[in-house]
Amino acid sequence: MRVLLIGSGGREHALAVELAADPAVDFLAAAPGNPGIAQAAVLYDVVATDPAAVAALAVEVAADLVVIGPEAPLVAGVADAVRAKGIACFGPSAAAAQLEGSKAFANDVMAAAGVPTARSYACSSPDSVDRALAELGAPYVVKNDGLAAGKGVVVTSSIEEARSHAAECGTVVIEEFLPGPEVSLFVVTDGTATVPLMPAQDFKRLADGDAGPNTGGMGAYAPLDWAPDDLVPQVMREVVEPTLAEMRKRGTPFAGLLYVGLALTPDGPKVIEFNARFGDPETQVVLALLDTPIAGLLHAAATGRLAGHPPLLWHDGAAVTVVVASANYPGTPRIGDVIEGAGAAGVIHAGTARRDDGALVSAGGRVLSVTTVGSDLAAARASAYALIDGIRLDGAQYRTDIALNALEGRIKI
Repeated sequence: MRVLLIGSGGREHALAVELAADPAVDFLAAAPGNPGIAQAAVLYDVVATDPAAVAALAVEVAADLVVIGPEAPLVAGVADAVRAKGIACFGPSAAAAQLEGSKAFANDVMAAAGVPTARSYACSSPDSVDRALAELGAPYVVKNDGLAAGKGVVVTSSIEEARSHAAECGTVVIEEFLPGPEVSLFVVTDGTATVPLMPAQDFKRLADGDAGPNTGGMGAYAPLDWAPDDLVPQVMREVVEPTLAEMRKRGTPFAGLLYVGLALTPDGPKVIEFNARFGDPETQVVLALLDTPIAGLLHAAATGRLAGHPPLLWHDGAAVTVVVASANYPGTPRIGDVIEGAGAAGVIHAGTARRDDGALVSAGGRVLSVTTVGSDLAAARASAYALIDGIRLDGAQYRTDIALNALEGRIKI
């Protein structure tokens, strides 16, 4: 199988590692890629959000499967352009990707499908924002309606901060705060058949103890030994199947990876958000534990044959990933700092680049995802932080408490 992978972040490097290790894949291309992905794939300098350019590249490399990693190309219609060339593509259409592209659209779908989620209001004026904030109360949850690379959400007890974020975004969705631990569930689907992956938990806040601003994610771990045994079947029954049925009813079936972000509230699991692609950094830990080769799974979803795919197999043990971010992230990140020690196994590249002299340098906010597998969560966590000790990046930021809440039994549902 010849595979073209679209994207340049940590999620795509993790996918590239798994695709390159799959015996069914005899050629792997990536666009635009990054220095880590370059170790597993042939890179092409194509803009990921240009549908015509990506489709032309898929034809040029004679791809049997195109895998789209980030959300922006999906919302831009890259999957539609690839499929128009008769090439299988893992990723939803632009219309279906609005489940992530517009929070208001996703909330409308959930309301129609009867999916448990927060009360919410779509607002486009200061008056409507104030009315929604007053009705729903603190903590205030203010979401940019459109794509914001995982940083468009503010959760705050300050009404001034809530109003300020709403003013910056234009159209926003004000939501009821959902209490309880958060869980990420990835579901592979061809629009009808579904295959859930292993639930994971990520850490959105910048600093230890869930302090600081929201980010795209500072770390993750799996499995979740503390989660209810029936969590996945319940979410599939109450969330995923009704949502997919509603999307089919609207004439925009969702095929690809449905990311379900959940809060395990005292009233049961409720949806915080949908994404239309693999989450980052949860992908790093979930794929590290997946024993089933991934290319066949993604190809089956892309070609409508997922119902015939064998059951998934998983490695024993646990996986932990810790994100190493650049100085000033999640603000405007400082870039160009030299990185040392990033060649070790388990170091996933996200925001990296090669300088003209060959040095590896930072090129984004989240620079690396240090990912390790261990016999249990404690072992995996210890290995991840030991690996970080060998990395040098001036001004680096990372959390020291990833997975500590689970290890210390501090997660309560």
